[in-house]
Amino acid sequence: MADDLRFREDGTFTIVQFTDLHIGGDRDNEEDLRTLALVRAVLAEEKPDLIVYTGDLISSYGVSDPSASFRRAIAPAVESGLPWTHVFGNHDAEENVTREELMAIAIEHNTCYSQAGPVDLSGVGKNMLTIQSVASENPAAVLYFLDSGAMAPESVGGYAWIAADQVHWYKQQSLALRQRSGAIQPGLAFFHIPLPEYNDVWQLGKVSGIKHEEVCCPKLNSGLFAAMVEMGDVMGTFVGHDHDNDYCGTLHDIRLCFGRVTGYNTYGDLPRGARVIRLEEGRHSFDTWQRLEDGGLLR
Repeated sequence: MADDLRFREDGTFTIVQFTDLHIGGDRDNEEDLRTLALVRAVLAEEKPDLIVYTGDLISSYGVSDPSASFRRAIAPAVESGLPWTHVFGNHDAEENVTREELMAIAIEHNTCYSQAGPVDLSGVGKNMLTIQSVASENPAAVLYFLDSGAMAPESVGGYAWIAADQVHWYKQQSLALRQRSGAIQPGLAFFHIPLPEYNDVWQLGKVSGIKHEEVCCPKLNSGLFAAMVEMGDVMGTFVGHDHDNDYCGTLHDIRLCFGRVTGYNTYGDLPRGARVIRLEEGRHSFDTWQRLEDGGLLR
């Protein structure tokens, strides 16, 4: 792995979130080539300190070699030499590949910060990263990554939920960091499938952006949002999954944000792009905007 993540000399740290690339099995597919070109263009423009893919990097259903698709999906990040990490979505390991196999490919690269996470916990890809202070070796912010799964059991239906043991893991990590650093560190959380609270924030919160489809969240609420409110560190969550939603809203002092769909080889009418997130050391807040396919910004 590369050197630790660290705030820049000017006190900023910039993350670019790509989501739902849906790279398929044909390496000459024009839509996939447009997707990868867009990723490269955004990276060249934003020059982030960390790249985060929030799931559905590939569509593996019906694909004979999804491992090759995954390598194509991450190629722009690998080529950039920038630190990058990812969480899985519901389409990444549908057929002919497992999450474990895809994770093994990811961590071949020394700029990849992804980790499979404890094997005794649900999901593949539970990870916590700290961002070090520009002036010391102390952590000044924290990033959490969770595997939100794929489909729920047939007895429930719909999409999976973040499991109770993952929620407990998050609380343990948050508390341990607070005890180690002597303070609550400002944090962000990344996963693929939106929480039920993404519905609530649209109805009750302060919201900006577009909602052009139903929030495809789990039918069961496993309590991650309540845990984040209780722990007090997570300022914002970032998901994908819903290609025609891009809104960001505040509920109980946590901003719930959709990424901007990046991939062309999938459904959705929104212009493609990426979400950019900027932290400033010492602030318990963040700025965010969307970089669109035409190079424009949407704040």
